[in-house]
Amino acid sequence: MPVEVPGWLETLAERVARAPVPPPLRPPDSGGRSAAVLMLFGEGPLGPDVLLIQRSSRGRRHAGQPAFPGGGVDPEDGGPIAAALREAQEETGLDPAGVRVVGTMPELYVWHSDNRVTPVLGWWHTPSVVHAASPDEVEAVERVPISELVDPANRLKLRHPRGLSGPAFRVRGLLVWGFTAGVLDGVLTASGFELPWDRSRIEDLPPDVVNLASR
Repeated sequence: MPVEVPGWLETLAERVARAPVPPPLRPPDSGGRSAAVLMLFGEGPLGPDVLLIQRSSRGRRHAGQPAFPGGGVDPEDGGPIAAALREAQEETGLDPAGVRVVGTMPELYVWHSDNRVTPVLGWWHTPSVVHAASPDEVEAVERVPISELVDPANRLKLRHPRGLSGPAFRVRGLLVWGFTAGVLDGVLTASGFELPWDRSRIEDLPPDVVNLASR
């Protein structure tokens, strides 16, 4: 029996597949490690939600940061879709059989880790129990309602010590910033869920977060 995907998610997948990549996220002509993340949307008690993880503070890259499940594309994966599903299963324990892949976004470059990241959009038609399945890599797993992400009270910009600032979210005890927040910001705009928020609300990135990120 075919899995029914919400119309808003199908429309979103079509829009982000064609969206231009912002200059800071454009991959270089060569080099970089192929990677993929799973942007997994489901229907929770508070409406549509998205799966996020909190990376371990003991990690070597992006320590302590909220993120989408994901990681490097291995040769046996055969591509970013299989890699995103495999990594999500390893990190959260989710059952890939409950996920319908809806589409992919253009490749994005994360300079700090030299990764060329393909975001994979999925619909969680049959949710499974998730948890921090790989404690060395993941400290927590959270289904974050879209309604909380678009709540203007939970939105702000964070300024890095280098002077750059970007979108951020305070939700479910998580401070979502950097690459993940930037992708979420674009997706919320493309989905039509975004609400007006105060873009002049700018705070400095907390020192402890800076220290973890600078590893």
